[in-house]
Amino acid sequence: MKISQRSQQLQPSATMKISAQAKQMIAEGLDVINLGIGEPDFETPKNIEEAAIAAINDGKASFYTPAAGLADLRTSVAKRTAADYGLTDLSAKNVAITTGAKMALYATFQTILDPGDEVLLPEPYWVSYAEQIKLAGGVPVPVPVGETFKATTKDLAAKLTDRTVAFLLNSPENPTGVIYDREELSALNDWTKAHDLMVITDDIYGQLTYNGATFTSIAQLSDHLDPRIVIITGASKTYSMTGWRMGYAIADASLISKISAFLSHATGNPTAVSQYALLEALAGEQGQVELMREAFEDRLNTIYPLLTEIPGFSLPVKPQGAFYLFPDVSEALKLSGIKTTGELVSRLLNEAHVALVDGTAFGVQNHVRISYATDLASLKTAMARIKDFMLQFKD
Repeated sequence: MKISQRSQQLQPSATMKISAQAKQMIAEGLDVINLGIGEPDFETPKNIEEAAIAAINDGKASFYTPAAGLADLRTSVAKRTAADYGLTDLSAKNVAITTGAKMALYATFQTILDPGDEVLLPEPYWVSYAEQIKLAGGVPVPVPVGETFKATTKDLAAKLTDRTVAFLLNSPENPTGVIYDREELSALNDWTKAHDLMVITDDIYGQLTYNGATFTSIAQLSDHLDPRIVIITGASKTYSMTGWRMGYAIADASLISKISAFLSHATGNPTAVSQYALLEALAGEQGQVELMREAFEDRLNTIYPLLTEIPGFSLPVKPQGAFYLFPDVSEALKLSGIKTTGELVSRLLNEAHVALVDGTAFGVQNHVRISYATDLASLKTAMARIKDFMLQFKD
């Protein structure tokens, strides 16, 4: 049996792996709290579900659609993005609907990268970025950053080569929850423009910001979409539609046409019924979005101080968006005598019955990711369990 070199170099998704382990333990009857996966615990709003049911009953969901999505949906995305981002020149030609935002990223890398092309990835970074770049024949180039978890032009310049073609930006960031402000984005935009680099901006958490923090996309620095910039986003987080798999790429029309061609051979078309659901999500009642955001904000404000009370866990900067905490556990390792974060995560799962993700999956050492996309009671219990686990090592 032959397995390609491309496949052999891939690492499985750490978030999916730990979540699968947690779910298996739960199925076996263990009381495990799963804080390992980035999935809102809210049901998809009823109006969205009802729109999908209506599409099925009306016979609209039974057939292929265009590879880049329904024309009406692409137009709706263009109008919504133009309004939200202050862009004046978007149309359906600038939009490709995909099977989740993950596929929007994958299709973009497949379309823009040639073998050996390098993409700058500020550390820490979402687990799938590097693997998707590799699958496209590209080279992910991790960029160490300071304690703010934000890349500066100096950081990027240290990793720039004649093979660098793109910079990947994620704000609000997974796994840290940090948000780049307008001044920081302006500096990055000027630098990437000076070096003729594309910018892939993953804005999937853009509507989940807390405690007065505001989101600005690098694409908003002009009133027209820069042809160097590709916006990636989707419905999974904003509308709690993870299972529906609806994402989209927004870019220059010439690039979208090539992404569309790739999609025609990759997925054929996004799932038809999910596209009708997304139409309603964009055009329908938006109240549930704010209710969910408020709930996440309450969870953050409740568990952040609880986390800082856990021996050996350090998180001096409170996250501003997304729904993750990314504490430094260097002192926890020293206190416990546990050698690696992987071992710490394993012991927390098996002994404290709390599932977290090893930070090495995001490209950095001595951190763990904690998702607070679950109910507040479970979060409080999880913090107490982690604290009790660490207290056993105190004198």
